Amino acid sequence: MPHPQSTISRRRFLTTAAQASALFAVPTLIPGRVLGLDGGVAASERITLAGLGVGGRGGYVLGVMMDEPVFQFVAIADPQKARREGVKQRTEAKYGPGVEMYRDFREMLPREDIDAVLIATGDRWHTMASVYTAKAGKDIYCEKPCSMTIAESQALADAMRRYNRIYTAGTQRRSISNFQFAAELCHSGKLGQLTTVHANTLDPSVRHDWLPAEPEPGPDECDWNLWLGPTPWRPYNSAYTRGGWRGFFDFHGGGILEWGAHTVDLCNWAGTNDTLMPVLYEPTPKGCIATYSTGLKLVMRDEGWMGLGTCSARYEGEDGWVETGDSGRLEFSSGQLRAEQRAFTEAGTSAVSHVKDWIDAIKTRRPAHSNADKVAMSHIICHCAYIAWQLGRPLEFDPVKVEFKGDEQANRMRSRALRDPWHV
Repeated sequence: MPHPQSTISRRRFLTTAAQASALFAVPTLIPGRVLGLDGGVAASERITLAGLGVGGRGGYVLGVMMDEPVFQFVAIADPQKARREGVKQRTEAKYGPGVEMYRDFREMLPREDIDAVLIATGDRWHTMASVYTAKAGKDIYCEKPCSMTIAESQALADAMRRYNRIYTAGTQRRSISNFQFAAELCHSGKLGQLTTVHANTLDPSVRHDWLPAEPEPGPDECDWNLWLGPTPWRPYNSAYTRGGWRGFFDFHGGGILEWGAHTVDLCNWAGTNDTLMPVLYEPTPKGCIATYSTGLKLVMRDEGWMGLGTCSARYEGEDGWVETGDSGRLEFSSGQLRAEQRAFTEAGTSAVSHVKDWIDAIKTRRPAHSNADKVAMSHIICHCAYIAWQLGRPLEFDPVKVEFKGDEQANRMRSRALRDPWHV
């Protein structure tokens, strides 16, 4: 396969072909629908989209993308037959026949007519699939968390820079107005010098056992080896493939990563404008307190919130505080701050504004709101906190070297072994 940067994209090909045909005085009748004269989007402006492991939250995001006229869905890859057939049926109902199915995503990625890929697999696949997709020259919308380890976070950011891809993680709250407004209060200084930011996280506990073995289906029905991917082998159990993989260490990063992918990300954005990572991590019974070199504290907790919805964040400064969550509502420390509030209508779980931001980033080639550099930083914070929680002791961290100071055991936990033949 040619290097992705040497491959002529479908949009560039159509534009070049149109310019070339203009040199010849041969009358040509071009259907209005191709030019976008029927109210649709001209072929040269469409973004052809493929999906990888789409189900659950990914199915919702796909629906949001299908509501955007710029997208044309052309292919689905999934190791489970029922899921890939379900996506094919759903998308062909909108776009007509022609959506191709693949069991192995590696067979789909070389297609030159695919511009972008929605990756909505289980967590274990997010980094691996994103790196493979970037190498193939496609832009990426990947559900969170973007990585399972510190090393994967670094590999993800490195790959997006190397292959010059537009990447966005499904940390959609960066694109939602109430969370943006709360961050603006921090950045504008209206809260004064920030002292503490609070991230709503969940219980970090996970299981390290296996479910009982069940008869393994045929590879066309469910390619179990491919479904497992880079994670350690274990016997098949249908509960895993129905979403029951959550809460098992090999597949899931625990509660700090589960919601911290959103809320720690929001706190790092509001608290440091994505410029710093904490240098000290002190575990608590169900979370962690991290401290930046500036003295700012990041508290990861799951209790004591003000009923503003899931994935809440609270920012406290010397002159006041603000808290907000998925409900779109905000609470303030003073009437003066409350007077600044505007009306917000998009819930925190909505992906509508986030998908629109990704479309604009693809068209302009600017970084998306949740680009790989930003989410890699906030994910590393989550991973550091989880490692400190697992070890049950404070850890000092060097953000420049991306390593723990004087703790060999903690440093070994920055990565996990990947099962052959997978590597990033």
